[in-house]
Amino acid sequence: MTDVDQLAAHLDAAATSRVAVPQLNAATGLDVPTAYRVQEAVVAHRLARGERLVGVKLGLTSRAKMAQMGVDEVIWGRLTDAMWIPDGGTIRLADHIHPKAEPEVAFLVERNAVTAVAPAIEVIDSRYVDFRFTLPEVVADNTSASGFVLGAWQPVPAGIDNSGVLLEVDGRVVQLGSTAAILGDPRRALPDAVRLAGACDLELPDGSVLLAGAATAAVPLRSGTHVRVTVERLGSASLRVAP
Repeated sequence: MTDVDQLAAHLDAAATSRVAVPQLNAATGLDVPTAYRVQEAVVAHRLARGERLVGVKLGLTSRAKMAQMGVDEVIWGRLTDAMWIPDGGTIRLADHIHPKAEPEVAFLVERNAVTAVAPAIEVIDSRYVDFRFTLPEVVADNTSASGFVLGAWQPVPAGIDNSGVLLEVDGRVVQLGSTAAILGDPRRALPDAVRLAGACDLELPDGSVLLAGAATAAVPLRSGTHVRVTVERLGSASLRVAP
């Protein structure tokens, strides 16, 4: 039987010490439903230190990623206020293990409805060695959630199902994609998020942030760089990595 509290403490220690841990042994018997219990316990450690929940994020929102992991449904994780990086803000590599950035679309949720949209950057940082994991492992690790940047909120345009997305590092385009990679249309993220979080008895309170999923592959963050994400019709968001 999986020891949920022990696994949660193991992953929380990896995050707070910034030292990656080996992938979990198959003998733990970890499956996806149990992994969500571990995730909840992992985030409970953060809440006990004074953080608060501010939203949720979706993962595996592209067909390619679903096929790679052998699943046909997205996964989700929890966001806390300590993960929120101001637009144009600076992060330190020393506060992470092996962070990566990916371009996202963010939604503001009120009464289980989308009221605004913004370009976003998610910083992901797996707590496992070499950024390698199985599906239950990444779910338990709160889907590698580490940080997020939000651009300016604005009304949701009539169509954002195929908007161009650029990920730039120091002014050079390193990833080019489309919002179509996010569930075909990122607006489909809300019903998925409400359903999946609700299955774990988590409701999205008014003012929640929803990260709809990555529009391109993630890029490793390097010391002293400037990262900018631009989403057509939505604008841009950026962060800096301290030297």
